[in-house]
Amino acid sequence: MSAPQPISPLEAETTLLELNQELNRLQRTIRLAIQDQLSKLVGRSFDSLRKNRELADSIHQLLDSHGLRVCCLECGHPAILRVSPRGDSSGVFVFDHTIDGKRTFHGGRKTVPIIRLVAKPPRKPRQTLVKPSTV
Repeated sequence: MSAPQPISPLEAETTLLELNQELNRLQRTIRLAIQDQLSKLVGRSFDSLRKNRELADSIHQLLDSHGLRVCCLECGHPAILRVSPRGDSSGVFVFDHTIDGKRTFHGGRKTVPIIRLVAKPPRKPRQTLVKPSTV
């Protein structure tokens, strides 16, 4: 059995580029399919805070598993759809996100708002406090 042929840098780069393009196409297809199905919920809601929160949590879990977030309709930032107990007893749908390091809630609709999906932003590295040495 002969040893495999070494790969050239150009061949490796081409293979990875083609793979990346294919993955981007697949991710776009998934994002559009999810967005299409979620659009069936727009303008609707349950008659209880608990059920609306469960719906928002289910949407978040689905989106998170695919590296997605909802786009805040007010400011355009990637957000998590949540239900706040504000308003009547069934709550209101809000966009939960961070702007300039501060947690922000936009929205406040009684029904599921228009859902536009965006990529989940990368996590910010945690800052660790370094203890001064006591040498």
